[in-house]
Amino acid sequence: MIKAVFFDVDGTLVSFKTHRIPASSKKAIWKLREKGVKVFLATGRHILSIPDMEGLVFDGYITINGSLCLLGDRNPIFKQCVSEKDIRTIIKMQETNPFPCLVMDDNGLFINFKNEIVEEVLKMKLFPGLEIRPFEESLNNNIYQIVSFLTVEQEKEVLPYIPDCESLRWHPAFTDFVPKGSSKAVGIDKLIENFGIKLEETMAIGDGGNDIPMLKHAGIGVVMGNAADDVKAVADYVTDSVDEDGVYNALVKLGVLF
Repeated sequence: MIKAVFFDVDGTLVSFKTHRIPASSKKAIWKLREKGVKVFLATGRHILSIPDMEGLVFDGYITINGSLCLLGDRNPIFKQCVSEKDIRTIIKMQETNPFPCLVMDDNGLFINFKNEIVEEVLKMKLFPGLEIRPFEESLNNNIYQIVSFLTVEQEKEVLPYIPDCESLRWHPAFTDFVPKGSSKAVGIDKLIENFGIKLEETMAIGDGGNDIPMLKHAGIGVVMGNAADDVKAVADYVTDSVDEDGVYNALVKLGVLF
């Protein structure tokens, strides 16, 4: 019996086309709550940049790819930060081979500079209210993630120099550098421990590369039809796309909703 469902945000609950939550997905979440099933968001976003959830209520949040986990009242129950050594290494790299770094810390998120690629990504409304600030300003804060605008080839060149980080890529224009061992799967464990739920009683629904750890970890992993093939490969079930009522259809098909 499923007692907890973890939802990715972008491309799963929120459409990339409309930037809205389909009516069927909202209906599904309300029905889950009526049944007593716990519902959680699991996102790479900062808690302060989660889009309008259109009145939906959640029991907890896995944010910044598992680096910061919070209860429904937004009280943190788990934090994992990027090491100061790796942060200073990335700052040093900016002197010779600068690349845009979107930093997520205790106070929110900012970027060191923007280029054409960043401006194009911002049209997707993934990072609202983004300010430009010097990277160094955040050294005294907890830094949970560094969204780095690098190609796959550039990412491979940078990673060996930041050994305490790993890369979670869910978009061709950028990758998320997170503390090693940090993932949405870790977030699942932290939240279900708090609620006394067993792992086999969980379901995760996602579409991106950063969802793969939680999709493999949860009792049932559901992948959206709009996902890439490497994400679909880890699915227990592949549903329709976000714009074709994929969330609702999966929950009905798998017997979580009737």
